[in-house]
Amino acid sequence: MPIFGGIRADVLEFLVTQASTVSVRAGAYFFRENDQAQSVYVLETGRVAVLKLWNGKEHLLAQLERGDCFGEMALMDLFPRSASVRALQACSALELAASAFYALYEKDLEQFALIQMNLGREVSRRLRLADERLFLLRMGVASQAAKEGPLT
Repeated sequence: MPIFGGIRADVLEFLVTQASTVSVRAGAYFFRENDQAQSVYVLETGRVAVLKLWNGKEHLLAQLERGDCFGEMALMDLFPRSASVRALQACSALELAASAFYALYEKDLEQFALIQMNLGREVSRRLRLADERLFLLRMGVASQAAKEGPLT
Protein backbone atom coordinates (compact mmCIF):
# COMPACT_ATOMS: atom_id res chain seq x y z
CA MET A 1 0.00 0.00 0.00
CA PRO A 2 1.73 3.16 -1.21
CA ILE A 3 0.89 5.33 1.81
CA PHE A 4 2.80 2.90 4.04
CA GLY A 5 5.90 2.70 1.82
CA GLY A 6 9.06 2.77 3.94
CA ILE A 7 7.17 2.58 7.23
CA ARG A 8 8.69 0.36 9.91
CA ALA A 9 6.81 -2.78 11.01
CA ASP A 10 6.37 -1.52 14.59
CA VAL A 11 4.76 1.68 13.30
CA LEU A 12 2.42 -0.27 11.02
CA GLU A 13 1.42 -2.40 13.98
CA PHE A 14 0.82 0.75 16.04
CA LEU A 15 -1.41 2.23 13.32
CA VAL A 16 -3.36 -1.01 12.90
CA THR A 17 -4.11 -1.01 16.63
CA GLN A 18 -5.41 2.56 16.23
CA ALA A 19 -7.52 1.70 13.16
CA SER A 20 -10.98 0.26 12.88
CA THR A 21 -12.31 -1.93 10.09
CA VAL A 22 -15.31 -0.60 8.22
CA SER A 23 -17.54 -2.81 6.10
CA VAL A 24 -19.74 -1.20 3.46
CA ARG A 25 -22.26 -3.09 1.32
CA ALA A 26 -22.42 -2.63 -2.44
CA GLY A 27 -24.16 0.63 -3.33
CA ALA A 28 -23.63 2.22 0.09
CA TYR A 29 -21.35 5.19 0.76
CA PHE A 30 -18.22 5.43 2.84
CA PHE A 31 -18.89 9.18 2.87
CA ARG A 32 -20.53 11.87 0.78
CA GLU A 33 -19.26 15.06 -0.74
CA ASN A 34 -19.22 17.94 1.80
CA ASP A 35 -19.26 15.61 4.83
CA GLN A 36 -16.93 16.62 7.63
CA ALA A 37 -13.75 14.56 7.50
CA GLN A 38 -11.98 12.89 10.38
CA SER A 39 -10.31 9.90 8.76
CA VAL A 40 -8.56 8.32 5.80
CA TYR A 41 -9.43 4.86 4.47
CA VAL A 42 -7.30 2.08 3.01
CA LEU A 43 -9.34 -0.33 0.94
CA GLU A 44 -8.74 -3.97 1.94
CA THR A 45 -11.35 -5.66 -0.28
CA GLY A 46 -13.75 -4.60 -3.01
CA ARG A 47 -13.91 -1.65 -5.39
CA VAL A 48 -15.22 1.87 -4.91
CA ALA A 49 -16.26 4.75 -7.14
CA VAL A 50 -15.15 8.29 -6.39
CA LEU A 51 -18.02 10.57 -7.44
CA LYS A 52 -18.47 14.31 -7.84
CA LEU A 53 -21.89 15.96 -7.79
CA TRP A 54 -22.79 18.32 -10.65
CA ASN A 55 -26.28 19.66 -11.35
CA GLY A 56 -27.83 17.06 -9.08
CA LYS A 57 -26.10 14.11 -10.78
CA GLU A 58 -23.07 12.10 -9.67
CA HIS A 59 -20.15 11.84 -12.11
CA LEU A 60 -17.38 9.27 -11.91
CA LEU A 61 -13.93 10.65 -11.13
CA ALA A 62 -12.11 7.40 -10.38
CA GLN A 63 -12.42 3.79 -9.39
CA LEU A 64 -10.23 2.48 -6.61
CA GLU A 65 -9.31 -1.07 -5.68
CA ARG A 66 -7.63 -3.08 -2.93
CA GLY A 67 -4.65 -1.23 -1.47
CA ASP A 68 -5.79 2.23 -2.60
CA CYS A 69 -6.42 4.98 -0.08
CA PHE A 70 -9.10 7.64 -0.13
CA GLY A 71 -10.19 10.51 2.06
CA GLU A 72 -6.63 11.73 2.52
CA MET A 73 -7.20 15.20 1.05
CA ALA A 74 -9.53 16.28 3.82
CA LEU A 75 -6.98 15.29 6.46
CA MET A 76 -4.32 17.33 4.71
CA ASP A 77 -6.30 20.48 3.97
CA LEU A 78 -8.93 20.32 6.77
CA PHE A 79 -11.81 21.03 4.37
CA PRO A 80 -14.98 18.94 4.01
CA ARG A 81 -14.94 15.95 1.67
CA SER A 82 -14.44 17.01 -1.95
CA ALA A 83 -16.18 13.95 -3.41
CA SER A 84 -18.32 10.97 -2.45
CA VAL A 85 -17.03 7.41 -2.25
CA ARG A 86 -19.54 4.62 -2.97
CA ALA A 87 -18.89 0.88 -2.81
CA LEU A 88 -19.26 -0.81 -6.19
CA GLN A 89 -19.11 -4.18 -4.43
CA ALA A 90 -19.06 -5.20 -0.81
CA CYS A 91 -15.96 -3.58 0.69
CA SER A 92 -13.91 -3.54 3.81
CA ALA A 93 -11.41 -0.82 4.63
CA LEU A 94 -9.14 0.24 7.43
CA GLU A 95 -10.27 3.57 8.81
CA LEU A 96 -7.49 5.66 10.30
CA ALA A 97 -8.79 8.63 12.25
CA ALA A 98 -6.92 11.91 12.47
CA SER A 99 -6.31 11.05 16.13
CA ALA A 100 -4.23 8.01 15.04
CA PHE A 101 -1.96 10.28 13.01
CA TYR A 102 -1.70 12.68 15.93
CA ALA A 103 -0.72 9.79 18.21
CA LEU A 104 1.94 8.75 15.67
CA TYR A 105 3.16 12.36 15.53
CA GLU A 106 3.71 12.24 19.29
CA LYS A 107 5.29 8.76 19.17
CA ASP A 108 7.60 9.01 16.13
CA LEU A 109 7.87 12.30 14.24
CA GLU A 110 10.09 10.83 11.52
CA GLN A 111 7.63 8.06 10.65
CA PHE A 112 4.72 10.52 10.82
CA ALA A 113 6.54 12.76 8.33
CA LEU A 114 7.16 9.81 6.01
CA ILE A 115 3.45 8.92 5.94
CA GLN A 116 2.58 12.57 5.28
CA MET A 117 5.06 12.59 2.39
CA ASN A 118 3.54 9.36 1.03
CA LEU A 119 0.06 10.88 1.24
CA GLY A 120 1.34 14.01 -0.50
CA ARG A 121 2.85 11.89 -3.29
CA GLU A 122 -0.46 10.11 -3.81
CA VAL A 123 -2.37 13.40 -3.97
CA SER A 124 0.26 14.78 -6.36
CA ARG A 125 0.02 11.70 -8.61
CA ARG A 126 -3.75 12.11 -8.84
CA LEU A 127 -3.40 15.84 -9.50
CA ARG A 128 -1.01 15.17 -12.39
CA LEU A 129 -3.55 12.81 -13.96
CA ALA A 130 -6.31 15.40 -13.54
CA ASP A 131 -4.09 18.13 -15.00
CA GLU A 132 -3.31 16.00 -18.04
CA ARG A 133 -7.00 15.30 -18.69
CA LEU A 134 -7.89 18.98 -18.23
CA PHE A 135 -5.12 19.98 -20.64
CA LEU A 136 -6.35 17.53 -23.27
CA LEU A 137 -9.91 18.82 -22.92
CA ARG A 138 -8.77 22.44 -23.25
CA MET A 139 -6.72 21.57 -26.33
CA GLY A 140 -9.83 20.10 -27.93
CA VAL A 141 -8.65 16.52 -27.70
CA ALA A 142 -11.71 15.33 -25.82
CA SER A 143 -11.48 11.91 -27.44
CA GLN A 144 -8.00 11.37 -25.96
CA ALA A 145 -9.16 12.56 -22.51
CA ALA A 146 -12.17 10.25 -22.70
CA LYS A 147 -9.90 7.36 -23.70
CA GLU A 148 -7.95 7.81 -20.50
CA GLY A 149 -11.15 7.14 -18.57
CA PRO A 150 -11.64 7.86 -14.88
CA LEU A 151 -8.70 9.01 -12.82
CA THR A 152 -7.03 6.13 -11.01
